[in-house]
Amino acid sequence: VQLQASGGGMVQPGASLRLSCAISGRISQVAWFRQAPGKGREFVAATDWSGGRTRYGDSVKGRFTISRDRAKNTGYLQMNSLRPEDTAVYYCATSSTINILSAMADSIRYDSWGQGTLVTVSS
Repeated sequence: VQLQASGGGMVQPGASLRLSCAISGRISQVAWFRQAPGKGREFVAATDWSGGRTRYGDSVKGRFTISRDRAKNTGYLQMNSLRPEDTAVYYCATSSTINILSAMADSIRYDSWGQGTLVTVSS
């Protein structure tokens, strides 16, 4: 499986961005993680590729939405009401197996990773 993330950029607080993750190969789940400068990797969101279950990190609930377009083999992360603390490199990741809901936030459950796209939120 190969992943290509895109859509990052620099925006002002309160703005929106949509990240895309082009996926080649068969997957069961797609997720987004992020890593801010000097910090560890943080779970953002995950969803079943077939649809159904979705999970979000506490810091993005109500602001970010994960989705996927199976016809285009692409996953998305719609980010609204962006804050300076959302500044990070965002990575898409996929799993070839279906993880239980409680495990969807564990980075070790994902076996393919994209190269990352930088999101900077600053005034």
